[in-house]
Amino acid sequence: MLMAHPDVLRTLIDQYETLGLLHTEGADDPEVRQRREDVAYTLCVATGTRDVDAALAAARRQLNGVGAFLDQPARRGPGRGPG
Repeated sequence: MLMAHPDVLRTLIDQYETLGLLHTEGADDPEVRQRREDVAYTLCVATGTRDVDAALAAARRQLNGVGAFLDQPARRGPGRGPG
């Protein structure tokens, strides 16, 4: 399965949350609502889900997995230098 780049996922989550704050602060702007729906759709596509809550959870899991992967020491195999 293809996975979205972590920077893309972070940006989408940030945008979705920011647009949500704008919406809850009483700015029932149709453009804000449409942009939030567009970001939600993109999150769903990027995570292979059909629901924005599932998409947010999947994106956060992927980001946590990337962080854990990056924290691991590099594995060395035969012919790959000292180690």
